[in-house]
Amino acid sequence: MRLQCEVEVVSRLLPTCGLRGRGRGTRALLSLGRPPGRARGGGVYLMVCTARDRVGARYKVQENIERFFTRFVEEGKATVRLREPAVDVCLSKANASNLKNFLSAVRLAHQGTDIGALPLSALVPAKTSEVEKPKTKMIITSKRDYPLTKNFPYSLEHLQASYCKLARIDMRVLCLKKLRKLDLSHNHIKQLPATIGDLICLQELNLHDNHLESFSGALCSSTLQKSLQFLDLSQNKIKALPIQFCQLRELVNLKLDDNELIRLPFKIGQLDHLRFLSAARNKLPFLPSDFRKLCLENLDLFGNPFEQPNPLVPNIQLKIPLTLLECAARATVNYRIPYGCHLLPSHLCEDLEVAKTCQCGSACLSSFIQITVTMNLHHVAHTVVLVDNMGGTEAPIICYFCSLDCYSQFLDRYLQSNG
Repeated sequence: MRLQCEVEVVSRLLPTCGLRGRGRGTRALLSLGRPPGRARGGGVYLMVCTARDRVGARYKVQENIERFFTRFVEEGKATVRLREPAVDVCLSKANASNLKNFLSAVRLAHQGTDIGALPLSALVPAKTSEVEKPKTKMIITSKRDYPLTKNFPYSLEHLQASYCKLARIDMRVLCLKKLRKLDLSHNHIKQLPATIGDLICLQELNLHDNHLESFSGALCSSTLQKSLQFLDLSQNKIKALPIQFCQLRELVNLKLDDNELIRLPFKIGQLDHLRFLSAARNKLPFLPSDFRKLCLENLDLFGNPFEQPNPLVPNIQLKIPLTLLECAARATVNYRIPYGCHLLPSHLCEDLEVAKTCQCGSACLSSFIQITVTMNLHHVAHTVVLVDNMGGTEAPIICYFCSLDCYSQFLDRYLQSNG
């Protein structure tokens, strides 16, 4: 029987010599079995193999265990106290279930149970892969170093593969279920597979300097909703982000610089964890109305061709009288009536998801008045990078009105404030 865990063998004689154990374990493979060859009749032994000692140290088990300490066995920790030599074998970071089974076998061996009834293993030196600490980080910065004939270690939590001229994401990467940080910057990737959403632990995704033209809505609806905190899509060819993008509610840092964006996500205000946003050097003419809801620490919108706002020239899309669809849509949103694809056609659900919000707080769908007004970006961000070379920190933002009455009330306030 074998068990992989961390082990520290502490001599109980050390305190008498004025010495103490180092207090931390090392990666090890424990085996319970009988030595091969002539020593076969010598009883059952516990063998501890480490990276420094793959041959292993052996300890007799039968009638040689003074005590088991199993108070924290559910946390993968236990200690086996031996009589001779006077050492404590301290186990940690073990699978709790495997640890319980291993300790049960050791206890039976100590009690002298018939060897034929014990789950014994051959006491042979451990393989390097069995005692080495699992590799959690790999950095590749050239095509020459990219592995072509062997798999990535499944224990990877951080993988960087930059400057490798990758045209697509390697399917082997999508099998790394423990991956937390994936950096594929400076490649030639044109499209992201939907299966990247299967990386359930992924917190950081860096796709800076690739050839992306879109970001899939399927990715926004995947498990990335609950895990992704950092996303770098800068220096690509993205013109717009999907409606579903704002489902990535855990985003804290979003980089969209040097793309071809003509608009930001309509419901960007739903990203209530977002603290760092940069969308410099794009083609943004204005900001969405939901932008007001953001609460940022740092904002960079430098180098966008923002239009000059003119509240006196409205875009009127009013339909009088209101259609039944408009009335129903407004009531659904205003009264927070639950809806979904199981109740309504999917295209109606999509329309409801992008309902506009009037200054009075009411919703409107396809009947509205639209204008752009000036907003000081310090209202949504603590630190603002200048919008232009003139030192400005203001940008145009869209406003919607559900009726002529709401627009006229706004217009009165605007004219009064401007003399």
